[in-house]
Amino acid sequence: MTVERKDKEVNAYSEISPRMREMAEKTRAADQVQSSLYSKYNVKRGLRDINGKGVLAGLTNVAEVRAKKIVDGEEVPDIGRLFYRGYEIHDLIDGYKAEDRFGFEEIAYLLLFGYLPDVNQLKEFSDKLIFYRSLPKNFVRDVIMKAPGEDMMNVLMRSVLTLSPYDDNANDVSLPNVLRQSMQLISLIPMISIYGYQAYRHYECGDSLVIHQPLENGSIAENILHLLRPDSTYSDIEAKALDTALVLHMDHGGGNNSAFTTHVVTSTLTDTYSAIAAALASLKGPRHGGANMKVVEMFDDLKRQVPNWEDEDAVAAYLEDLLHGKAFDNAGLIYGVGHAVYSKSDPRAEIFHSYVEKLAEFEGREEEYALYELVARLAPEIITKERKMYKGVCVNVDFYSGFAYHMLGLPRELYTPLFAMARIVGWSAHRMEELANNGKIIRPAYKSIAPENDYVPMKDRIK
Repeated sequence: MTVERKDKEVNAYSEISPRMREMAEKTRAADQVQSSLYSKYNVKRGLRDINGKGVLAGLTNVAEVRAKKIVDGEEVPDIGRLFYRGYEIHDLIDGYKAEDRFGFEEIAYLLLFGYLPDVNQLKEFSDKLIFYRSLPKNFVRDVIMKAPGEDMMNVLMRSVLTLSPYDDNANDVSLPNVLRQSMQLISLIPMISIYGYQAYRHYECGDSLVIHQPLENGSIAENILHLLRPDSTYSDIEAKALDTALVLHMDHGGGNNSAFTTHVVTSTLTDTYSAIAAALASLKGPRHGGANMKVVEMFDDLKRQVPNWEDEDAVAAYLEDLLHGKAFDNAGLIYGVGHAVYSKSDPRAEIFHSYVEKLAEFEGREEEYALYELVARLAPEIITKERKMYKGVCVNVDFYSGFAYHMLGLPRELYTPLFAMARIVGWSAHRMEELANNGKIIRPAYKSIAPENDYVPMKDRIK
């Protein structure tokens, strides 16, 4: 048996045989758990109750999501609110917008250190992030270029892990060292993602290879557009829209899957690169960071199936088909509508909505924007009518972000990595919070429902 496979053998190597499918069905049968048992043993499946409320598993100072209020002693749905370190997201964004500034660096400072910086503190922090816009010598050539791939999240995970050998203090989990590593990753993840995409387009798609040196000044958002676009040009409205998108995606409390993953993995005292790779793996899933891609693909299908975008009845019928598993991917979902926490409104979607409207006007895509608005109005009504809801339903930030990224000319392969470029700030804050509190290793319980069995000798087993 040879160690290396020839190209013609790759498909056969990856093929799923009928026997493999048969064995997988045996695994499915062995692993199946009756839904009634979750109620019987009072297990909060998915760490959420029947109303979607998360099980309280920790305390955090970093961020908070509010979607409930108390009325006559009872908890009822309320408009959604998001807080970073106690500051409401609307106030933070309105604050830097009023001064016509970029906000990513300022809000990153707030999440990492717990307070808003003054002018000098912000400049020192921003300058340090710019200083860290430098990958190890030959890293692009030896790591990114030599293993291009279509899946940018896997490229990103692999590259983050490969940074570890270049760090003389990779396993030091003291807060000063983790802060240094975190600030480096905040600067490097955008570069790795975009260089990975450029390598893929060149080696796999035959495009020209475009590798720009990072900006020596300017915001993270400006650097992203500079690195990505062949001519490095961008408008102020484009850079400001991307900047706010990054701010809105920075964190979402300790209970979201990737932040919780960061806490869980950090509690083992593993290194920063491993912890962030685990968070990236969590974010990659279509139920988490990959959702905006599903929204864009869903709208592509809608446009094909309903040529007249102003036909409200036809659009409504398509949405009903989605819920019945008769359209798009047959999953029975309207992507971008509904959220595990928010019921009446997602504040991130509300804020980003205004930027999407301006971008659509700037790009001359008002008709497409109107279609999004129509779906945003119809979908919650249709879902509520078709399904029993324990709470309200609203469009979430993923509903708009993919459309915005498309108008910005950002490739779909980078939609989820863009989420990571923002969420690395929140992950870093949660990692340091876990380390600062020196908590126990996180180890929840699972109840076994498997019956005890006696060992059966080989000769007596029934085939």
